[in-house]
Amino acid sequence: MDIAANGLTFRALSRGPAQGRAVLLLHGFPQTSFSWHHQLEALGAAGYRALAFDQRGYSPGARPQAVEDYRIDALVGDVLAVADHLGLDRFDLVGHDWGAMLAWVVAGRHPDRVRTLSAVSVPHPRAFAAALGGAGRDGDDDGDDDGGGDGGGDGGGDGGGDADQRQRSSYIEVFRAQGGVAARALLGQDGSGDGLRAMFDASGLSSDTDEVRQFVATMLEPGALTAALNWYRATEPHAIGDVGPITVPTLYVWSDQDIALGRAAAQATAQWVSGPYRFVVLPGVSHWIPETAPVELNRLLLEHLAAYG
Repeated sequence: MDIAANGLTFRALSRGPAQGRAVLLLHGFPQTSFSWHHQLEALGAAGYRALAFDQRGYSPGARPQAVEDYRIDALVGDVLAVADHLGLDRFDLVGHDWGAMLAWVVAGRHPDRVRTLSAVSVPHPRAFAAALGGAGRDGDDDGDDDGGGDGGGDGGGDGGGDADQRQRSSYIEVFRAQGGVAARALLGQDGSGDGLRAMFDASGLSSDTDEVRQFVATMLEPGALTAALNWYRATEPHAIGDVGPITVPTLYVWSDQDIALGRAAAQATAQWVSGPYRFVVLPGVSHWIPETAPVELNRLLLEHLAAYG
């Protein structure tokens, strides 16, 4: 289906009854709404009206060229405009990777619109900034760490950042660079997307899957990969400074084999949620939680939604 919102047209997938409680799911880089296909089926079967849309840059009808078109205010506006198009005064919000970062911002700025937040992989933006060496605040690890395990890195939240997270995030500057360096590396020498496939393989999601085949096909559409990289170029890592403590009921799911996101910021996220909060660690799972750990994630999402109906 297509959704006309915010002056753009977004491709979308939906499951469940039209009158069901609405759940919006936001994908990350370099994925599409298909990353949520397991969750859409589970939510729809449970009676929810679940919808995931290919976000700005990923939908052919929502692919502006300028870097500034991908600033966080525009991305937040897309989420609210899609909700308005669907007639949703309030909705449950789920996000992974960049979609999770965006979901944190939407929930922080518009708690009147968000019934519950479920963030997958990416921590609260202020916790992430602190781990990179930006503004944050100290605090202890709160919430329910279902996965257990020992902490890692330098501890984060101390003003100096976390060396482990800085190393994990070193790719961001490559993605932010102008001149097509990242695009050439990800598309490969023949432009077929070999670099993207290698990236998925190296980070825990086999390139020999329907998901990766669909993701790569979308990134090979004209202008798509440049647009997806513009999410990085338009947002400074420390720029989302207006997102305070989240007041809506929040589930945060992180996995301890995430190549990009370390434990310090994950644990520090508890400082930035003042409402009901549950923090769950999935041991032995890569960054690609929706695709590789669907049973566990579906259970957690359904529990969270049921607890705050």
